[in-house]
Amino acid sequence: MKAEEIRKAVRSGYARVARLEGSCCGKTGRSCCGGDAGSLPDDVGLQIGYGEDELKTVPEGANLGLGCGNPTAIAALREGETVLDLGSGAGFDCFLAAAKVGPSGRVIGVDMTPEMIAKAQENALKGGYANTEFRFGEIENLPVEDSSVDVIVSNCVINLSPDKPKVFKEAFRVLKPGGRFIVSDIVLTAELPEFIRNSMDAYVACLSGAVLKREYLAGIETAGFRHVRVVNETVFPIELVAADPAVRETAGNSGLSSEDACSFADSITSITVAAIKPL
Repeated sequence: MKAEEIRKAVRSGYARVARLEGSCCGKTGRSCCGGDAGSLPDDVGLQIGYGEDELKTVPEGANLGLGCGNPTAIAALREGETVLDLGSGAGFDCFLAAAKVGPSGRVIGVDMTPEMIAKAQENALKGGYANTEFRFGEIENLPVEDSSVDVIVSNCVINLSPDKPKVFKEAFRVLKPGGRFIVSDIVLTAELPEFIRNSMDAYVACLSGAVLKREYLAGIETAGFRHVRVVNETVFPIELVAADPAVRETAGNSGLSSEDACSFADSITSITVAAIKPL
């Protein structure tokens, strides 16, 4: 799959999410990285580590149930800090961060889907978040100045990039020395079957774009980060994999049953990683 084809498919999929506030895989499918279509976004949020108080404080429509962790929970955000969210979607994590950094702080969300930017800006106005802004751009080419942010967070987005090493290098570039990098994402402990790796639908569903855990962590270190550590790690729930229409469709096309297709579920892992840009 070519990089530009991947970006086009991902942008199209998440544009549908912004318009429909549902699955990027279709009206009856699971959310791209969160629960199934029968699960409300708040239910998914609770399942992946958000507290009820966090879910209640953000504007309605900000939480689309697309994450795979809660990176802001361990970011130890302080008042006055500048935070950057890679793939900010409708602004959910940005608004949680904005409350922690306060009026003297600043939160920047970057997303490559115009519909998501518009939705996030609408939510910011609705919630009165004067210390947030949303910029259109790709996470491989961040519209952010060098050494200008204190903390970077991201939630189940980097796996969608066709050039993950470039994302890590860009994150390193825009962080201040001593800045913190905290991301939740989907990685693999074993290679996926070929019929999943070659499926564009599975890519948009956060499956075929995922790389091996050791490759993901090595990419962060190669970019220059230090003290790289996995803070949290859980096997992605098998019921979410089984419910994914991308899995069902590609399994059917390959002649395998959906049950056979889900046999690789134990290799799909959600991790939260923390790292530091050295002084």
